[in-house]
Amino acid sequence: MRENLMRPTVVVVLLLGVAGAVPAQGQRGPFRASVDLVTLSATVTGPNGRYISDLDAADFIVLEDGRKQDISFFERAKSPLAVSLLIDSSGSMSREMPMARHAASEFVARLRPGDVAAIVDFDRRVQVLQPFTDDRAALERAIQRVVARGTTSMFNAIYIALRDHSALPKPAGGEIRRDVIVVLSDGDDTSSLVTHDQLLDGAKRSPTVIYAIGLGIGDPRTRRGPTPPEYALRSLAYETGGRLFLPKNADALSGIYNDIADELASQYVLGYVSTGTSPRSGWRTLSVRVSRPGLHARSRPGYYAAARPQ
Repeated sequence: MRENLMRPTVVVVLLLGVAGAVPAQGQRGPFRASVDLVTLSATVTGPNGRYISDLDAADFIVLEDGRKQDISFFERAKSPLAVSLLIDSSGSMSREMPMARHAASEFVARLRPGDVAAIVDFDRRVQVLQPFTDDRAALERAIQRVVARGTTSMFNAIYIALRDHSALPKPAGGEIRRDVIVVLSDGDDTSSLVTHDQLLDGAKRSPTVIYAIGLGIGDPRTRRGPTPPEYALRSLAYETGGRLFLPKNADALSGIYNDIADELASQYVLGYVSTGTSPRSGWRTLSVRVSRPGLHARSRPGYYAAARPQ
C-alpha cells in the first residue's frame, strides 16, 4: 500500500503541467497543440436511452467554437481503456461495502484484453491498493482489501487518479487510449486538501472522463436543489463527458457498474485537426451532434488548447 496526500498547490502544478492540448493520433489523452489533433469519446443514445453503436463517421457533426470540423479519425469502441476504480471507504460505507466490492468485481470481469485498471480507496487518506494492471486476479484481490473506516477525502482521490492517468505510458502500436475514472461515494468530502474548484479545473484540463456514483446523497423528489456532494459530482461528470448516477441504496450498484461498462463498450472515438484560428491558449467549446433524427450524442463540452507556435 502507499498513501498519497498532496497539498493543493503541488497537485495543481502537477496536473497543469501534463494536460492542456491535444496529442496526435496514437498518443495519450486528447490535447497536444503542436499537431492540433483533437480526440474525444462520444456516447450516442436513442429515444429510449439505448446505446447506438452502428454509426459511421459521416453520421457525426463536430463543432469547435461553433466551427464545423472535418473528422479525420473514427473508431467504434476498440480503443483500450485505462480505468481507475475509486471506492469510498469512509466509515459510513460499512453497511454498503460488500455490495460495492461485488459491483466493482463485476466491472473488472468485463474488462477486455488490452484494458488496464487501478483500484483506489479513500477515507481520510488515499491508498492506491493496485496500480494499473491487466491482471484481473490482482485487481480482485485489491477490491477485497477495501475496508470502511474514517472520513472522506474524495477530492484528493480524484486528483491523484488524474495525476496517475497522466503518467501512464503511451499505448503500444499507435493506439489511442480512453482514460476513465469511476468514483463511488456516499457523502460530502470532509478531509481533502484539494478544493472542488481546483479539482474541477484539473479535470477540465485532463482527457480523463469521470463517471460519478453518489450513493444515497439526496432524494430528487424531496429536495429543492442539488446537495453539495451532488453538485460536486455532477459538475465533474458533465465537464469531462461522463455521467452522474444517484442510486438510493447499494442494491443498484451492480446495475450501474454494468451500465457504465455497456456505455464504454458502445462509444466512438472521434478525431479532427482543429481549424480554429486563434493562436492563443485557452478554452475551446465542443459540440458533437448526430445527423440521424432522434439520436443524442454526449461528449465533453470543451478542452483547453495550448498556444500555437507563431
